[in-house]
Amino acid sequence: MQKIEHIGIAVKDIEESNKLFAKLLNREHYKMEAVESEGVITSFFQIGDVKIELLQATNDKSSIYKFVEKKGEGVHHIAFAVKDVNEELERLKSEGFDAIHEEAKDGADGKVIAFLHPKSTNRVLTEICSDKNVTE
Repeated sequence: MQKIEHIGIAVKDIEESNKLFAKLLNREHYKMEAVESEGVITSFFQIGDVKIELLQATNDKSSIYKFVEKKGEGVHHIAFAVKDVNEELERLKSEGFDAIHEEAKDGADGKVIAFLHPKSTNRVLTEICSDKNVTE
């Protein structure tokens, strides 16, 4: 693992949350993006070397929709930057971690991603990610 890449926060209304976090962080978001495969709209704020990713569900099948319905808005996941998602995923599985994804898939903000199941990480949904051009 190279660093914390971002912290994902599930929200009900991304426009209202953008306003809230802009005030809180004293800066505007730098990017909004839909990730159709995950059923979300994302918005990113840069804070030093770490990003805050806001996630709003676009349909009731989205894991973000289910999270917000069950737990309310709040911290959803922590993401770590890695050199190569597929290599790191294999290493983590060999160490006994349970993977949600068996290989890297497209994510937001120019990344490929994979998630580890929270049952194997002290109930913390953990994402590993790298730049798309690294794993292609």
